[in-house]
Amino acid sequence: MKKNILYSVLIILFISLVGFVLLKFKKEDSIKENTQYVLLERNGSMAQMPEWPDTKLNAAKILKALNANPGDLKSHISMANLFIMEARATGNYAYYDKAAMKYINNVLKINPQNFEALTLKSLLFLSQHHFADGLAMAETAKNINPYNAFVYGILVDGNVEMGNYDSAVANAEKMMSIRPDLRSYARASYLREIYGDYPGAIEAMKLAVDAGAPGDEGTEWCRVQLGHLYENSGDFKNAEMHYSIALENRKNYAYALAGMARIALSKKEYAKAIDYFQQADTLVNDFSFKEELVDVYQLIGQKEKAATTAKIVIDEMNKNATTAASDENIGHYADRELAYAYLKINDYSKALEHALAEYNRRPNNIDANETLAWVYYQKGDFAKALPYIQVALKTNSKNPVLLCRAGLIYEKTGDKVKAKDYLEQAFKSNAFIPESLKLNSEQALKGI
Repeated sequence: MKKNILYSVLIILFISLVGFVLLKFKKEDSIKENTQYVLLERNGSMAQMPEWPDTKLNAAKILKALNANPGDLKSHISMANLFIMEARATGNYAYYDKAAMKYINNVLKINPQNFEALTLKSLLFLSQHHFADGLAMAETAKNINPYNAFVYGILVDGNVEMGNYDSAVANAEKMMSIRPDLRSYARASYLREIYGDYPGAIEAMKLAVDAGAPGDEGTEWCRVQLGHLYENSGDFKNAEMHYSIALENRKNYAYALAGMARIALSKKEYAKAIDYFQQADTLVNDFSFKEELVDVYQLIGQKEKAATTAKIVIDEMNKNATTAASDENIGHYADRELAYAYLKINDYSKALEHALAEYNRRPNNIDANETLAWVYYQKGDFAKALPYIQVALKTNSKNPVLLCRAGLIYEKTGDKVKAKDYLEQAFKSNAFIPESLKLNSEQALKGI
């Protein structure tokens, strides 16, 4: 009798708990559904960008149309597009990605096969490093409309991130055949770079720059990428020229400022490099600027500043990772970035944990393999590093940092011939290489 009462009480408690959980999730979904997202005011130099007046006008027009007709799917798509572009311009992905996702999901609730909504959702997934989800959704969209250039661009990006490089090339060719423009030229450039063709990559990125309007964020982003290609080719004069042009066309453009910082580093002008990186960091929420600051602080012996800045990066990335785990609509996977951030503070266990997480999501990607190889190298597990660096080299990339890391790993595993070959390739063009990596590589080459 007592057992029956106990069972009854346990069943009631279980039902109550399930009901509480369901109500909690229902309430959270209701809050998300009813949250209203608006265009946020820009501050400082961001408010002076040439597109800002038009962005505000467009947002007001779209909002007016939505208030007049909440079922207007085209206006939902337009608002999502506007928020995606604003995220790119300001770096406020945490807010604008949520905002865009809400409007996209509004469309997909009514029409699950809406092509534009599917392409935008796949784009958001890729932006948040949910690469497999983004690629799968882009494939779905392509099956609905196989004649749209934009979806092939997303397929290029998704296949690159998942390590399907042959498929990426095929989709880039298809994109180019439909619409040769800034987007298709830029992707062609990136693929040529992946396959080690720097002259071809530079040629394609020049076409991308010429296809865009000077001052537009997309155009100046391509110009900065062109500068970076010159950096990796050892042509600092042309790199600096393009960063300077980008800053003339788009005042205080963060990524051009970061490029100028690297130019300053190549001249050992450390104070100037710090100033450029700090300027960039105040303009756009991009952890890469702080990560590069950590390297400079370490280089000049400011260890306390380096440690403090590294901790800020790690804390913010972990915060975003927690969001990624708790909200399927938003949240940035940052395991590759976290792996490198933990390496900077010599926390090899955490670095390996995140490098493995990134690798397990996309084991065919060359960047994920390079990251894992480098973590094992830093841990002193040279034999474990070797197979991953071999995969990272499979596209014949000529990235000087990758070549240095490959040379160091081969040197430690006893293959002096390959070590010398990769290190000599890395130094052949006098490309920009982070100072500590450069010094270690030079020492290794001298000892071979």
